[in-house]
Amino acid sequence: MIPVEIPPNTVMLKGLSFDSNIYIIRDGNEGLMIDTGTGSIFEPYRDTLEREGYLEGVERMVILNTHEHFDHVGGNLVWKKYFESRGIKVRFASHSNTSKTLENSEDRIILSYYHGKKYNPHKVDIKLEEGDTLKVGSLEFKVMHTPGHTQGSICLYEPKEKLLFTGDTIFYESVGRTDLPTGNFWQLLDSINRLKSMDVYIGLPGHGRIIQHWDENMEKIKALIEHYL
Repeated sequence: MIPVEIPPNTVMLKGLSFDSNIYIIRDGNEGLMIDTGTGSIFEPYRDTLEREGYLEGVERMVILNTHEHFDHVGGNLVWKKYFESRGIKVRFASHSNTSKTLENSEDRIILSYYHGKKYNPHKVDIKLEEGDTLKVGSLEFKVMHTPGHTQGSICLYEPKEKLLFTGDTIFYESVGRTDLPTGNFWQLLDSINRLKSMDVYIGLPGHGRIIQHWDENMEKIKALIEHYL
């Protein structure tokens, strides 16, 4: 696996098979992992992190889930076990709606059955809301609640480098589906309208390629949506 580096702090591990993309951000001795894939494929990601030394010196890690679907949360406990084996203290974070779903292991919403699995519940330590700030070292990520794909969907914005982690809300020339449990098309439209005017250098989605020309991408998404309205 060849990682995609977004200097100075971010690494993207492109999702294999059904897995979401996995992002690692670090600053000093603190790290942030955004989404964890299904957990079914673990070794290539782990080997890449170890080979490139991305975890060297990390003492604390926040595992954040952009929303509650299994392809983004199924690896939570696998990664927690691995990080703790390296002496790294782990906390979980997600929007409060997602947190409730994960703590109660609501498989109908998580969609673990689609992967032939059952989700193992765990405590979520940091329950986020719209407007909260998640700090990692000197970095501060603005939490944006962007429902539509799911009720618990969030995006994270890092204003220094103008990075926007979009989960499954915005993709390259596309958007997240809304026909799954807790999805809502009109809420997704509202979320897209909030995001389209943001000052974004690079968009980092939950699946697929990075978004390098934000304004152009949002114009294509606007045209796509208008075609179906």
